[in-house]
This record gives sequence, structure tokens and C-alpha cells, in this order.
Amino acid sequence: MKDDILRHLRYGLGKDAAHSSIYDWRMALSNALRDRMVDHWIPSTQAAYNDKAKRVYYLSMEFLIGRLVEDMACNLGLVEEARAALAELGQDYDLIVKDEPDAALGNGGLGRLAACFMDSLATLGIPAMGYGIRYEHGLFEQDFVEGQQVERPETWLQQDHVWEFERPEVQYPIRFGGHVEHHDGKAHWHAGETVIATAFDTPIIGWKGRWGNTLRLWAAQPVKVFDLASFNRGDYLAASRSEALARTICRVLYPDDTTETGKELRLKQEYFFTAASIQDLIRRFLSDHGDIRSLPDAAAIQLNDTHPAIAGPELIRVLVDDHGLHFDEAVALARKCLGYTNHTLLPEALERWPEWLFGRVLPRHLEIIRQIEGEHQRRFPDSPRILDHGNVQMGELAFIMAHKVNGVSALHTELVKKTVFADLHRLHPQRIINQTNGITQRRWLHTCNPALSGLITETIGEGWITDLDQLTRLKGRSGDAAFKQAFMAAKRVNKERLSNWIGATMGIEVNPDAMFDVQIKRIHEYKRQLMNVLETIALWMDMKAHPNVDWTPRVKIFGGKAAPGYHTAKEIIRLINDVAQVINNDPATKDLLKVVYPPNYNVTMAEILIPAADLSEQISTAGKEASGTGNMKFALNGALTIGTLDGANVEIRDHVGYENFFLFGLTAEQVMERRQHHGYARAAINASPRLQEVLRLIFEGRFCPQDPGRYHGLVGMLYDSDYFLVTCDFDTYFDTQRRADEAFKHPRNWAAMALTNTASMGFFSSDRTIRGYASDIWGVSSHLDAAEAAE
Repeated sequence: MKDDILRHLRYGLGKDAAHSSIYDWRMALSNALRDRMVDHWIPSTQAAYNDKAKRVYYLSMEFLIGRLVEDMACNLGLVEEARAALAELGQDYDLIVKDEPDAALGNGGLGRLAACFMDSLATLGIPAMGYGIRYEHGLFEQDFVEGQQVERPETWLQQDHVWEFERPEVQYPIRFGGHVEHHDGKAHWHAGETVIATAFDTPIIGWKGRWGNTLRLWAAQPVKVFDLASFNRGDYLAASRSEALARTICRVLYPDDTTETGKELRLKQEYFFTAASIQDLIRRFLSDHGDIRSLPDAAAIQLNDTHPAIAGPELIRVLVDDHGLHFDEAVALARKCLGYTNHTLLPEALERWPEWLFGRVLPRHLEIIRQIEGEHQRRFPDSPRILDHGNVQMGELAFIMAHKVNGVSALHTELVKKTVFADLHRLHPQRIINQTNGITQRRWLHTCNPALSGLITETIGEGWITDLDQLTRLKGRSGDAAFKQAFMAAKRVNKERLSNWIGATMGIEVNPDAMFDVQIKRIHEYKRQLMNVLETIALWMDMKAHPNVDWTPRVKIFGGKAAPGYHTAKEIIRLINDVAQVINNDPATKDLLKVVYPPNYNVTMAEILIPAADLSEQISTAGKEASGTGNMKFALNGALTIGTLDGANVEIRDHVGYENFFLFGLTAEQVMERRQHHGYARAAINASPRLQEVLRLIFEGRFCPQDPGRYHGLVGMLYDSDYFLVTCDFDTYFDTQRRADEAFKHPRNWAAMALTNTASMGFFSSDRTIRGYASDIWGVSSHLDAAEAAE
């Protein structure tokens, strides 16, 4: 390892050890690890080809993979070897690992789930490829200026992304616009614009390097890179226009779609990576199979949400226009290949495109969608339409074109059947199934929390790293005072690390003996960060009014980004920061309550926050969160949950026990019933003197005296509409927080509750989830299991 690091330093970077920067050392270490990854990756790829194994193709707009140096060193079993080699070279392994930027390929739970799935697919030995976009700038880098979110471009690709292999030989033309002509019963699409999709491959190696899969990301290039004639005429902008237009497709994740151009760009992005992926998997299929009609035997295509829902029409287009299949046969073949994962019950999150825009960008696909709808309407008259009120509804399209539609928690799946797809479920009662989400314990315990994972391995061995159900063996330690003390000592190590990080990065001093109360999520009204900050204000008021009470010290930690065009979410961010400014500088309470909101939440930050958390905030309006995976990560790392009966909270509570979960709030059914009552929000406020006082302080400008009217609109919304029932759940939330305060005062009991949470999380491994997909949706098996059976 030491020799390889020095070789890469010298011949790859042109440096000697004496003059190398931390960047140089990281790149040399990464290349040394990548060499070893390739030695596992290529044999796995060859084995999949040789066996003609059925592959999974996972299409996702996001892959939030985080840093890969430590992840790959861990999965290859090379952490100690790398650490020792660098130490002999006078370098700090931990410092070098932390130098790696996060890959800006995702935003939140959707992208992190995709990354966990890729890890589990490789660990289980299931041949698979992930397909997505190689974003130049990702979502955005978040900063706060006077409390307001400011978006800056993420610049992660300014440095070489050492893990990827460019594949210039793997290129596909992707067409947009133009018109369609029909001759002799065949459609001919004459595009108005064409870009080239080029592949970049990142190996994803499973635990102990036993199997490797590929994450293939697409970058857009122009057909004609540079127009020399325009340049020579002096029109320098025109000379590079094609290149600029192509690169626009891959610059930013989720461009603001409040404008027509933003909507068009999003649609182009979704078609770009989906079409490239469909062409790629068909090319691979034809390289070792003959009849295109056997495609479903070789390819399982999973759509991660509606972003790649255009895969159905695109696959039909290829089968009909390029391979000459009859339309009905093409639909049947495509449906056998396609599965669709639904992640939301929010109507606005089920994508829909104006029909005129869709037809302008993808005229051939609009024709195909009309045919898909016509065929479905003939079989099921009066069924829900894909084309409705001038819109193309991608949720309905994905449902109709998939052979299986899965929800991501038990509650969510039942609500999918009853709400967004109720009519389609009635027509296709066997199509919707559940696959509760999971997380990879290798990233979210073994790697990110060495203090706790080391204790667990010392106690029960390392089998839990690939079989998380083995954690149940820890339950026998709940009465072991010495083990509980060691368990909480690991938590203390993580809290001290986080305290030091907050002090160094934000200049805020926090007490590691306080309860660390953490809510890290995308900022959205249904996730109810607003309710959390209202409760924070109420707690601060009580602390000031009753200084002699034995208060439990708290550090309230927030993290997450708001979409650039989401005005209300950005107001909530500013309110949190304004409240933090007042509370953190109040001499009367500064030793009892702190509010911390570090900017630019990402995977790396999560790996610091989650192991240190005492209390996990999972407080979404019941019936709105599909699953959540943060709730699983926190519980696995020994945090107790305060939450509603929403998403996977329901199943987590079942597994950890009601007594080890702080439940509050209305149920999904009660939420729907409450909305039927006119003026429910105002009534709830009028019934809560505490909430009235909190809202009065905000309205009068207590947290922004220089601009006292800043939050009038936010307060007015709570009085007049409050669709997500912050007001109705506020009092029970506040009271439940005080129960958590009281429980935290009893360290031995708290330790037992935290230990029970960790010990009960075996079900929530993404390994279990992937096994469910493999058997119930994809019809694939583990190559490793087959090899072991043969032996």
C-alpha cells in the first residue's frame, strides 16, 4: 500500500513526498484504493456476462453517494492498512479522508436511498447498474447571509473525481424536438436538436470486495463541439453555443421549474438520462442475446420515483421504431421489464408536464403516450387518464407501464392504494406491493460511528455488518450496567466530536452533556421544521419565566436545504436562524438552550450529526412522509425518536417498542378528518395560550426587531390555512418534548431505551429491502449465493 501510494504520487501527480499537499496525498491514496477496487470489479462484470445473468437497472435522478475514500477502504477491508501506510509516510489518514468533497449528485432521502441500494446490491452479489446524471454542480451549496439561504454552485468537479472511468466509446445520441412523420406504417422522428450522452463509470464494491457493480452517470456533449466558421466570422458566442446548450443539461440538479425554460430543462434532463440508459441496456442485451422479445428475462428496470417514468414510452419507441415490434407486443414487453417505486403522496410531487411543452420536447413520445392511454382505456373504460386537463401525468404513466408499483413503508403503501392511485389500484389490485426502505449499516453504523460499531463487534462479532438482525443479541445486555455504560460512553465520544466541530465551524459553544435534539431533512412544510422552531421558542419562554426549574439542557440542531423557488421553506430557514441569534445570545438561558443550524447539510455532515444525536425529530404530518430513512439511521445509532405515526415511524415503533418511542400527534385518518372542519387552525391556536404567545412574539418582530413585519405572512398562514396541521399538533408535541426531557434526566433508563433502539433495527437494513425487491419485483438472484451453492 505504501509503495502504491508513492507510485501514484510520483507518476500520477508528478510530486515527491516532501512537496505534496493533502490533496496530493488523498489522490494518491484514492488511486491506490481504486486499483484494488478494479481487481474485484472486472471479475464481477465478467462473471455477469459469462453467466448471462439477469441484471437490475436502477434509474434514479439522484445518487447521494457522499465521500468514497473511507467507504471503499472499509468495504475492501483496507482501513488499517491504509492508515498504517500513511502513518509510515508521516501522514494522518483521518485528515486525508476528510479532505474529499462530497459528490454533488443528490439532495436528500431519494438519492441517499439509491446509494444505499447500490451498496446492498453489490454486497449481496446481485448484478446491477445504477443510471443517473453526472451533475457538474449538483443541487447547490447552501450558505446563510443574514439568516437567509443563499445558493452557490457546488464545485466538486473542479477537482478530479478519481473514482470514475470515462467511457468515450459509450456514446448515444439523444434527440429533442422536431417533428414526426409516418410512412408505410412506421414513425420517423426528425429531431430539432441532438446531444450526445457519454458514460462515466464508478465501481461500487460490496462488503469485503466479493462483488462489484457499476454506477454509470451520463454527461451531455454537443454533436458539434466547436463551430469554427462562426468563430472565424467573429461570432464567438455562436461558436460555442452547442457546447453550452449540451452542458446545461448536466449542470444542476432540479433546476428551478417556476419558469417555462426551467420546466423544459427538467424534462430534457429526465429524458436525457433515461433514454441513454435504455439504449445502453438494450445494447448490452443484444451483445449476448438474440431475440429482443426475451428482454424481460435479462433486464429488470426500476424507476426510482417518477423522474425516469419516460422509460416506458422510450422503451416502446425503441421496440417499435427500431426493432419493428407491434405496438401491443412492445407495451407488454416493456411492462414486464419495468417496476416503479412511488415515494410521495403529495399531489404536487407527482410530476406532470403541460402537454404542449411535452409535445414540443418529445413529439414522438407524446404520440406513444396517447396510444398507451388508448390501449388502457379500451381495456378499462373510464380509468384514470395519463393525459388530463392539458397535462401529462407521470405518476399515472409510471403506474400503467409497470408490472409492480411499490410503496416504501407499510403505512405509505396502504395510503397509496387509498389515495393517489385508488382508482388504478381498483383496476389492478395485485400491482401495488410494499418494500419498506432500508439503510446500509456499513455506511450508517460501521463506518460513521466507529466508537459504537467497535463496541458492538467486540460484543457479538462482526456478523452484524452483513446480517443486521444479529443486533438482537444486544438485547440481552439491557440489564448489564457495564455494557450500558460503555454504550453511552460511545455516544459521549460522538457528542464531543460534534461539539468540537460546531465550535470550530460556527463559533458556538455547546455542552456535550446537554440533550442533542436533531432534525436534518429537506426543508418542507410537511416535514414541519416550523413546528420544531415554534416549540423551541415556547421552551425558551418557559425557561425565562421559570428560572428555578430543573430544566434539561438542550441543543436544538437543524440541517437541510430549501428548493430555490420554495418561498415558504426559505422563510422557515430564516426564522430558525433569527431565533437562534436571539436565543444563543440570551444570558438567562444560554447555558440551557442553544439553536444550531450549520449550512450546506450533506452526507458528510450527517455522518457527524447522526452518531451524536440523543433525540431524533421525525415529526412530519401523518400521512405525508412516505417512509423516511433518517429515522432509521438515528435509531440504529442509539437515538430515541420523537415522532408521529407517519411513514416508517410506524414500523420503527413496532420494532423498538412503544415505551422506547416518544409518540405524539394526529394519525393520518385524523388529519384527513380534521381538515374537514372550517377554521381548524384558528381554533387550535385559540385553545393554546402557549402557542398564541409564541405567534405573538414572532408577529411583533421579537426575533427581527429591525424588520418587525418579516414573518406576518408566515403567522397569517398558520391562522388561516395551516394545511400541514402545525397548530393542531403543537400542544401534544410540546408536552411530549417535556416527557423526553424527564426521561433524559435518568441516564441508566435512557441508556436502556437507546440500546433497545439500536438492537431492534435489524429489519431496517437495505440488504433486507433489496432481497425483497429481488424476489417480489425483479426476479433476480444473488450471484454469490449461486456460486456458494455450486461449491
